[in-house]
Amino acid sequence: MRIARFAHTKGMSFGVVEGEPEAGPQGLTVAEVEGHPFGRISFSGARWALSDVRLLSPILPSKVVCVGRNYAEHAAEHGTEVPQEPLLFLKPSTSVIGPRDAIRLPALSKQVEHEAELAVVIGAPGARRADRAAAARAVFGYTCANDVTARDLQRADGQWTRAKGFDSFCPIGPWITTGLDVADLEIRCEVGRDPEEMEVRQLGRTRDMVFDVPALVSYVSHVMTLLPGDVILTGTPAGVSPLVDGDTVTVRIEGVGELTNPVLPAS
Repeated sequence: MRIARFAHTKGMSFGVVEGEPEAGPQGLTVAEVEGHPFGRISFSGARWALSDVRLLSPILPSKVVCVGRNYAEHAAEHGTEVPQEPLLFLKPSTSVIGPRDAIRLPALSKQVEHEAELAVVIGAPGARRADRAAAARAVFGYTCANDVTARDLQRADGQWTRAKGFDSFCPIGPWITTGLDVADLEIRCEVGRDPEEMEVRQLGRTRDMVFDVPALVSYVSHVMTLLPGDVILTGTPAGVSPLVDGDTVTVRIEGVGELTNPVLPAS
């Protein structure tokens, strides 16, 4: 199932995307869900063509918990070691944007980079001190994410809050895919100015994560209580590189979907 959050002529709703995304947006519909999707799903009966609505970030999390250096090759490209335990940091909820929303380049940074990541969306209420089995049950679904990073500020500060926390630095979407085995999925990031000539910058597989999804969810839950809608970013493969004004960046994850955002100067 693919759960979207979308804007339409009557407001904003959650809905289930119907059809096969691989064939393109034509023919896809979204069936409105009553209330939120965490629990038994009940349909309102309203339905729109996907082309007639605007997809939003699929969730507005209370917190975005991120994992650093969870791919050995990415750690190596920055000259660092793989950590013995998951390396956690936070992105503020105000950094979250959705599909087609603009990543804004802050004037404070001269080196903003993309980081394509699998994102885990929590569905269980109050997941706390979960073992692996409970952690797996706490997962609602998965979406695409881009952990946008001001690399020069990260180096200068010696910690990551400012570099990771700017408004628009956490695109997620296009929807939440449920019931998916994420043990071995392709993660791809493409950047370019012409949709017909996008350059592949990152290409990896989730099987190369140092810590897998149940391990990460369990670890985080021993630090902080996870709430429905919270998001965990699972780390990025090698190949991160700068974004500049006028670029378009697309994160594609096998079986999940694709997330595209333009890159513009700070407004």
